[in-house]
Amino acid sequence: MTAGATRLQGPTEPIPLTVLTGFLGAGKTSLLNRLLSDPALADTVVIINEFGEIGLDHLFVKSIGDNMVMLQSGCLCCTLRGDLVTALETLLRDLDNGRVSFRRAMLETTGLADPAPVLQTTMAHPYLVMRYRLDGVITVVDAVNGATTLDESIESVKQIAVADRIVLTKTDLVDTPEREQAKGRLLARLHALNPAAPVLDAAANEATAGRLLACGLFDPERKIPDVKRWLAEEAYAQPHGEDHDHDHHHDPNRHDERIRAFTLATEMPIPAATFEMFIDLVRSLHGPKLLRLKGIVQIAEDPGRPLVIHGVQHVMHPAVRLEQWPDADHRTRIVLITRDLEPQSVSRLFDAFVSRTGPDQPDRAAVVDNPLIPFGGIDR
Repeated sequence: MTAGATRLQGPTEPIPLTVLTGFLGAGKTSLLNRLLSDPALADTVVIINEFGEIGLDHLFVKSIGDNMVMLQSGCLCCTLRGDLVTALETLLRDLDNGRVSFRRAMLETTGLADPAPVLQTTMAHPYLVMRYRLDGVITVVDAVNGATTLDESIESVKQIAVADRIVLTKTDLVDTPEREQAKGRLLARLHALNPAAPVLDAAANEATAGRLLACGLFDPERKIPDVKRWLAEEAYAQPHGEDHDHDHHHDPNRHDERIRAFTLATEMPIPAATFEMFIDLVRSLHGPKLLRLKGIVQIAEDPGRPLVIHGVQHVMHPAVRLEQWPDADHRTRIVLITRDLEPQSVSRLFDAFVSRTGPDQPDRAAVVDNPLIPFGGIDR
């Protein structure tokens, strides 16, 4: 190979991937159109369903291939053809061959789509998981019709529950005392469903690229993990549901009541095999009910190098080993967002695995060294 044709060896830095989802008619297209003209997205490729839906004529500069265009901001925009895996692989091939250049990707999902399959795609695919990393989920909510959508669609509730950022649109249409009160109730409801996600007002120009992007584990400026911001476990300290809109407590079928967000924590280092068995058991017993799981874990065999975990339903992203703890808090903390799953079902299991049991509860030996549990207990 000639000197001019040498290639860099070793793994490349994973490309941050942002998922943009939202309620039907919530103004996701308007938000995306505004973002696409922002120079902050100059190194971004945006995957959308149809060019026509976004209305890119005033931003269009040149065409690159059959389904990709360059915009004035320097942002690339391509339409999703076929399945998501093929689209993401094609982009990587074009990037590696020098046909396109980008350092960030954003994916727009259709309407009231369940965000879980999209997140699982990037976590479970053996190649994509090496080349992309989930930076965050942005959910767009209509301030006028959002409450009705939440009442009628469990998918919309799940979109709120898994979001890292929530964008509230159409607040400029909140022009009467009644609508102002309804907006207040909606905000309280959004916070109850997802205490950790900031709510940004699009009409007040709060939903900028700078505030919507880079909400994943790694601080893009310093290239180090910002676990405290990413986990935001303080937001879940209050028992979930205490601040719910009490007008609706009588309705057991209300979608909001099916969502729980809670934290597991311990100061005790956990043996690697024990932790792996705990995660496998939770996934086996409750996988479909786990909307999102993320945490930092102190492993007994290597307590100075914590493990960062992230999962959606039964699919876990490959764990990331940090070289050191990012701050003085060395506790294991795991944040779970679940549907139709009481926190006690998981917390009691966790307590058993970390040998923190109460009366009439199994201890770790009863759970781990038990041939009747789904994974047959410890190796014999």
